[in-house]
Amino acid sequence: MTMTPEQATWFQGTFHRLVENVDKALQGKSDVVSLVIAAMLAEGHVLLEDAPGTGKTSLAKALAATVQGSSSRIQFTPDLLPSDVTGVTIYDQQSHKFEFHKGPIFASIVLADEINRASPKTQSALLEVMEESRVTVDGVSHEAGRPFLVIATQNPVEQAGTYKLPEAQLDRFLIKTSIGYPDLAVTERILAGSSQRNPAAALSAMITTSAVADMADLAATVHVESAVLRYTAELAEATRADSATRLGVSVRGAIAMVRIAKVWAAAHGRHYVLPDDIKTLARPVWQHRMLLDAEAEFAGTTAESVVGRVLESVTAPQARTAA
Repeated sequence: MTMTPEQATWFQGTFHRLVENVDKALQGKSDVVSLVIAAMLAEGHVLLEDAPGTGKTSLAKALAATVQGSSSRIQFTPDLLPSDVTGVTIYDQQSHKFEFHKGPIFASIVLADEINRASPKTQSALLEVMEESRVTVDGVSHEAGRPFLVIATQNPVEQAGTYKLPEAQLDRFLIKTSIGYPDLAVTERILAGSSQRNPAAALSAMITTSAVADMADLAATVHVESAVLRYTAELAEATRADSATRLGVSVRGAIAMVRIAKVWAAAHGRHYVLPDDIKTLARPVWQHRMLLDAEAEFAGTTAESVVGRVLESVTAPQARTAA
């Protein structure tokens, strides 16, 4: 079953209302909010590489309030244990049974703050539940629920005492982006309302969590032509063939692109994906999935520039047939 034009129109209106509501807490960051919500509806996760104080916590809380879901914040530190994230099984002396006590990962929106400050073992515990959407403790599986979005952050400034995420783990994030600082006018507006410590608390829920799951299922039915699939595959292959890369976009990265492109198309009122959707999403979806050659990186080449070069070199399909 393919999404109908009428369903695409409804999806577009609902998506824009969600973005507008969340942006009330961030102000002037609708582009970033759109990407994060698209990642949520594609059932992926987000890596934010940003300086402190740019609104990462506000984004997570505002999104949770908008979708009538729960939110949690995990501050990653070197002494954080995997059980501090996922939860632990404890023996109850009264009932004489083992009971599972859920960790903070069991929430609709989870903010994993400064993920690179925790040990690789703890990072792996988080990334496992991100991939599987469930936690297995003592042989028993516990579902994370839907929606389930992890917004992990990294501080690009202070790297002392951090554990860099391996490329194989970075590949599990659907998108990598940053909020960035607001412009002067927006900053002035934020300062005028600074007496309100938690802007997300004033937001009204726009949709239920079950409806978010329905939107994710509906987005999965967006039509993708074989020409667009081939274009995506050619772009991914071109990143692997580029002289500046040691490791290009994986098959998982190409699949991630198709998943979020379907959401992006529906968010713009279409029941089919265009090559322009792939072009728009290429940088946030692919720039963190590549490992650059050391000499090329020393010469100033960036993953973003490689993606740009690939987009210019691979010819996009021009026409589409009716879905």
